[in-house]
Parts: sequence; C-alpha cells; structure tokens
Amino acid sequence: MQPHGPGTTAAPRMRVTGLLLLVAHLLTVAWLTLRPRTVPWVPAANLEPLATIRAELARGWSWEVVQHLGGSVLLLAPLGVLLPLSAGRLNVSPLVSLTRTAFAGAMIALAIELLQSGVPGRVPDIDSVLLGTLGVAVAHLAVVPGARCRLRRRHGHLRDATPTIPRVALAPKADALSGSRTYL
Repeated sequence: MQPHGPGTTAAPRMRVTGLLLLVAHLLTVAWLTLRPRTVPWVPAANLEPLATIRAELARGWSWEVVQHLGGSVLLLAPLGVLLPLSAGRLNVSPLVSLTRTAFAGAMIALAIELLQSGVPGRVPDIDSVLLGTLGVAVAHLAVVPGARCRLRRRHGHLRDATPTIPRVALAPKADALSGSRTYL
C-alpha cells in the first residue's frame, strides 16, 4: 500500500497536467520522427556509438552541425521534466529520480529509433538515442531538483503534521453464530 499524506505526492491537478503534457509531447515527437520522408538516397543505419557525433564535429562548427546535434538533444529534453511531473512525487532521492527518468528517456529514444527502421526515408542512429538521453538527463538536472525543493519548502508545514484519525465507536455485538435473524 502506498503511503498517502501531505508531502508524499503532488497535487492531483499537477499530475494530470503532467500526464496531458507528456502525451502531447510524445505525440508531437512521434509525428516529427515517424513520418515517412521522400528522399532519393538514405545512408546506412548507424549502430556504432559516437560515429555520427564524431563525423558532425569533424565537419567543423556550423549552423547545420549545431542544428543536427542540438535538435537531437532538445527533441526529448522535455521528458526530463514531464516524466517526474506526471509521477507527482515530492520526496524522492535525486539520484533515483535522475536514474529513473534517464532510463525512461533512453527507452523512449530507443523505441523511436526501432520504429524508424520501418519508416521509409528514416534511418536508425544509435547516436540519436545517446543525444536524446543526454537531453533528458540535462533537463532533469536543470529543473526537477530545484522545483521539488521549492515545493517541499512550500508544503513543509504539512510534512511534520501527524494525521489524526477520528475515533470510531464500536458496533453493537451481533450473535453471528446463532443463526437467528430478526428483520424488523
């Protein structure tokens, strides 16, 4: 049974908002990355980690390089905030939260790349998974610990309060074994 009480979960409205924004973002990402493209030629799939990043950086710093690498980082970066927001937990270890969020981001990025292998004009690239996971982790580190700290401070007076349960009177004794029932 999950403990319920002040300070253990965020407000339900915040969770619902997080879930709605998460679904909207994932639908947008799917639309951007899984649409077929009409291209005359596609390169082979890249399964060697850091090969695309090294090739892009070898071209020198240009707007296309920044756009390609930065776009891969920024595409999934909102997940670093939306995944913990949709979970709604305030009292979580920062390391556990980062690990959980980065793993979920990596699995989403991997799923996108695997789905891209069946889409015409799209080529799977392992570096997109690495860059997407990096974006999720950086966004999480930049926003979530500070936001959780502020929310805990705001609701700190509720954390130390001991919940009280009103006394319930005992029901009258019933003779369950007698077999006699009286209906009035």
